[in-house]
Amino acid sequence: MKAGLAKVTKSMANDWAHYNILVNAIGPGWVNTELTEALLKDKERFAEISDRIPLGRWADPEDLAGAAVILASDASDYITGQTIFVDGGWLSM
Repeated sequence: MKAGLAKVTKSMANDWAHYNILVNAIGPGWVNTELTEALLKDKERFAEISDRIPLGRWADPEDLAGAAVILASDASDYITGQTIFVDGGWLSM
């Protein structure tokens, strides 16, 4: 699923570049939200997932804010077609 996000981001960035539209994405890892609440309560599954995250913890929604601020600011005026994975190192494994 993350590969699909990255590919569609690159494709859209290429298609819209001539309109000076930047297209970037944030690829979150496991995040503590209402949607993941059932996994958080399943101690065995939670441990399996958590053990695979190099930083050793699930993200809080606020952990995604830094990437969003950068992409929304003038600091990213020449960045397009990129996906910033905020996953605690999940994809580095």
